[in-house]
Amino acid sequence: MKTFLAAVLFVVASATFAQDKPVADSAPLFAPENLVAWCIVPFDAKKRGPAERAEMVKRLGLSRVAYDWRAEHVATFEEEILQYKQHGIEYFAFWDWHDAIEPLIKKHGIRPQIWRIAPSPAGANEEEKVVAAAKVLLPLVEKTKTLGLKFGIYNHGGWSGEPANMVALCEYLRKHHDAPHVGIVYNLHHGHGHIADFAEVLQQMQPYLLCLNINGMTDEQHKILPVGSGKHDVPILKTILASGYTGPIGVLNHRAEIDAEQGLKLNLDGLRKVLDDIANDK
Repeated sequence: MKTFLAAVLFVVASATFAQDKPVADSAPLFAPENLVAWCIVPFDAKKRGPAERAEMVKRLGLSRVAYDWRAEHVATFEEEILQYKQHGIEYFAFWDWHDAIEPLIKKHGIRPQIWRIAPSPAGANEEEKVVAAAKVLLPLVEKTKTLGLKFGIYNHGGWSGEPANMVALCEYLRKHHDAPHVGIVYNLHHGHGHIADFAEVLQQMQPYLLCLNINGMTDEQHKILPVGSGKHDVPILKTILASGYTGPIGVLNHRAEIDAEQGLKLNLDGLRKVLDDIANDK
């Protein structure tokens, strides 16, 4: 395992995070171009607009954003798209749905993943619950298919946030509704219940995984912690590296009381530290 991880970690010697020193031991999986900024729109003490947000993301050396929003942001949906294009940033994902985004997707030729929490329905057994949850999701599943977008079932606790149930939903929708575009967006900050068996659930989800959002992880289940500040961060990132997963990695702010740039930078700095520790086999 040590030899494998060392080989993975030293593939990209020139990777960098923003204006900081080169990350000589960064794996391609965690290179800046594979990272997605998440929870930086309503979660930002500076309350940036589209132009300032795009400049911030670019300044940090990132090039992908998953766009979360509130009602006050609807009026600037198009400006956000334009600013990302101007700054060379990929409009990677869109939270849930709003009818105002559909014409903009068509007009600007963007293809964001659509992330939504599945319901946790009643049912006499697991099969009935899967069918009921799928029925609720189906209109958006069909709309995203028509638009050529991927649809991500997003874990947020409860029955629908359990990896086994997310996998079952993906399998049901793919089999019964011709929906190969349906997958899973898994958030470590909603996954504290699976620290102990993370390797197993990651393997179970991996064929369906559209994005994996990382977080600092402790037994105390602090919801949001910067990567590098949790005692389980080194083993969890080792597990991700060893799994063979090559998809996008999300880094989040998710704290309205601090500057989103500070929140992202804390995660980027912490990620660098964890990768250094792994490279040094700590």
